[in-house]
Amino acid sequence: MDLLLWITIGFIIIGFIILTSMKKDMESKVAFIKANMEDEKNSSKAKSVIWWIWSTTAWGIVSMFLVVWCFHNHFG
Repeated sequence: MDLLLWITIGFIIIGFIILTSMKKDMESKVAFIKANMEDEKNSSKAKSVIWWIWSTTAWGIVSMFLVVWCFHNHFG
């Protein structure tokens, strides 16, 4: 197998493990924000949740790009 395929598989698996391990923490932060709407701590917690959403989106886009690139290199 070539290096691009291993990079793609590793990126997807490692990213998935990291994102799922952070999921519970993000759920608790969202629950805290919902419960304490007027609290001053909500701003930092909301920023971390927003960054998690952005990083998850970026991980998904890069993963799709790598998969398409792998298929293009192997079958193109």
